[in-house]
Amino acid sequence: MTPALAAQPAGCSDPSAPLTVEEQRLPERVPQQILHRSGFDSVASDFTRALCAAGSYGQAQEVVARWGHRLWQRAVARVQGRGPAGGDLSRADDRPLYWARLGMTAALRQWRPGFDLSGAQRSALRERLERSSRGHDAIDFPVGEGKGLKRMLVTGFDPFTLDEDIRISNPSGASALALDGTVIRTKKGPVRIETALFPVRWADFTDGMVERAMRPHLPQVNLFATISQGRPGRFDVERYNGAWRGTFPDNNNISATGTVPVSDTGTQPQWTTTTLPFKDIASAPTGRFPVQDNTAVVEIPAGASEPVKQPDGPTEGSIAREGGGGDYLSNEIAYRATLLRDRLGLDIPGGHVHTPVLEFGPDNADPATGTITDPEFLKNRRTIVSQVRSLLRVAAEH
Repeated sequence: MTPALAAQPAGCSDPSAPLTVEEQRLPERVPQQILHRSGFDSVASDFTRALCAAGSYGQAQEVVARWGHRLWQRAVARVQGRGPAGGDLSRADDRPLYWARLGMTAALRQWRPGFDLSGAQRSALRERLERSSRGHDAIDFPVGEGKGLKRMLVTGFDPFTLDEDIRISNPSGASALALDGTVIRTKKGPVRIETALFPVRWADFTDGMVERAMRPHLPQVNLFATISQGRPGRFDVERYNGAWRGTFPDNNNISATGTVPVSDTGTQPQWTTTTLPFKDIASAPTGRFPVQDNTAVVEIPAGASEPVKQPDGPTEGSIAREGGGGDYLSNEIAYRATLLRDRLGLDIPGGHVHTPVLEFGPDNADPATGTITDPEFLKNRRTIVSQVRSLLRVAAEH
């Protein structure tokens, strides 16, 4: 039984119900430290008590939606400096949200209600919890907030590669939490930003999570940017996105190689392109890290059978094997979002930005002996988040 489930009322939990690989990491030392030092260590147990008090499926739906939304709001408020810090962990940290959510999903998975609950209903509750705790239900561009106000939708990701270093943070997630609901001032007027986070799991993308979250809002925004963690020491504006999944496993250690599964495969292109002002973003002085207009892809050229790297983008009739952002979920969210833009017939700037890798200090590089934070780590995250904001300002101005 995980610590997140230890406070469940007697008879409300089924400890034999299997947890996911992600959820099984929760009892380890690092996640528990992150939760304790942020004040998020009681989230799962409080949610469990509310869930166990639900007397019907309808009440369970209300509990899941309310507590998921509350977790998202609390994480955003903490990062943006509102309310109590809850501990000595930096407010800017995205990891408390990630680990607290896993405590909630584990509790929901092992919950044994006092009424009949079908497998489909439990799955629907899990989907609702994911959606509400990731900000998908909270995207809200107020009407009449000011003349000339533009709208920008920004997405980030959970931490990943946790088996390599369970301490890892994702600066795209930290940026999303820092930017949600904020207004940036540009030479062309104010821009309201709304954000959402996505899991590092193939199955959620296959199920259409990206399209469900973004489709209602793309027609009303002036710009969108999907953001993820990329390469050490630099930002990349990814020019091309490919319709191919590679072999790298997700946070549940599952691989899903093949063509990106989308609706209407008969009209599915091999490539989509950014409409962000990549030259302006790459040339503007936005911060410490260099910004590259990345045009490289990997393709199987027309008439060929083996993949080759093309430094200047895909050639006519080629089959995608890697977009500029590779063949992982960062490429896939970029592909799905820009394909959705094109299928909706929208003429708006949008595309993918890779941040630098968020690194610990050189004396704290060993995951086995290192601490969950250090001054270099804090400085690097602060610098990356600040530069993300500057990049988005440049994009909005051009």
